[in-house]
Amino acid sequence: MAPFASDDSATAAEVDDLRAARRRKAARYVVPVAVVGVAAATIGLVPALADSGDPDLPKISAQELIERIAASDVEQLSGTVKITTDLGLPDLGGLESSLASGAMESGDGGSSADPSSKLTELATGTHTLRVAADGPDKQKLSLLESASEYSVIHNGKDVWGYDSKSNEVYHSTTSGSAEDGKDQAAPATPQEMAEEALKAVDDTTSVTVDGTAQVAGRDAYRLVIKPKDSGSTVGQITVAVDSKTGLPLKFTLTPSSGGAAVVDAGFTQVSFAKPAASTFDFTPPKGAKVTEGEDIKGEDIQGGEGHEGAERHARPEEDFGKGLDGLKVIGEGWNSVAVFDTGGEGMPSGSEAGGQFGGFLDSLGDKVTGKFGSGTVFSTRLVNALMTDDGKVYVGAVDKAALVKAADAGK
Repeated sequence: MAPFASDDSATAAEVDDLRAARRRKAARYVVPVAVVGVAAATIGLVPALADSGDPDLPKISAQELIERIAASDVEQLSGTVKITTDLGLPDLGGLESSLASGAMESGDGGSSADPSSKLTELATGTHTLRVAADGPDKQKLSLLESASEYSVIHNGKDVWGYDSKSNEVYHSTTSGSAEDGKDQAAPATPQEMAEEALKAVDDTTSVTVDGTAQVAGRDAYRLVIKPKDSGSTVGQITVAVDSKTGLPLKFTLTPSSGGAAVVDAGFTQVSFAKPAASTFDFTPPKGAKVTEGEDIKGEDIQGGEGHEGAERHARPEEDFGKGLDGLKVIGEGWNSVAVFDTGGEGMPSGSEAGGQFGGFLDSLGDKVTGKFGSGTVFSTRLVNALMTDDGKVYVGAVDKAALVKAADAGK
């Protein structure tokens, strides 16, 4: 056992250079945007980083370790990832799932196999995933449940989602280059999460190497990323980097408030052998309901015959960007706050909403006042939001005081 601490921090300029080099590399095992509908901030794993013991590895600087991540050329792998999320959200007693079920039954909720909605389940609780990849055009992710399985398969231009419980299938197509797909992907693996975290590295960030770990039976270095300034809800991000391949094996985000990890994703088992080609094959089962979605770039899917024994349903158009045209950012680095105007009134108070429902709304947030006026702060252990009474919303991975400060500055 030979853990060590390094005072050799990577500078913002060095990270920028490495980030540019990483963008020039071909996409590896990216899961397309349709695969995961959650951001890195809503995915986590068990808080313990090391599986057993700390391996004795040669000393390495933060810059060298980041270079090793950037140079990693792993394109083929398979393994198991265990995910746990602890955002500190209130327990709504199954309300969300009940509303979703009602929407499905009424025909308004689309397909239960739609990845953008199905994988939001990863935002809470503990889950086990199986992942496989063979280059930038073949990936598979399966969410294992007690009596069923949900899978997303990317094979060439096709993206399939299949829910065995409901026997529903979702299909869309992807166009453009592998790099285009990577740019639009939501982080779903330790590597993708690590790359997203490195994008946040600037002069407000400390990046060091702090010891070693063993993850999924492999020796790894611990890369630690920390905000230098107070006010962020992020305490630190720790990435376990495979000592041989440079592949991030585990990603852990702990909050500045302490306690269990909020975000942490890692392999419990991993192999770098080429997966069988059949891993990425998919044909809708007989009798399955098939929903056709738009392609990843939002273009209409052209042509396409119905699958034998399957119903085809058109997916309603969706406009996720409505009302956010005026989005702007106050501050910089880890303390930056996104601001947008809803164009309406803020959250109604208990008296305005009426009855027990109004009291429930009040219980979800904290009333605050400042130069901006008054509003309500809704908090998780990572992301907080201030909704002012005049309809403006301030959101960031910052504490309540930072949100009020941002709102005052925005007046």
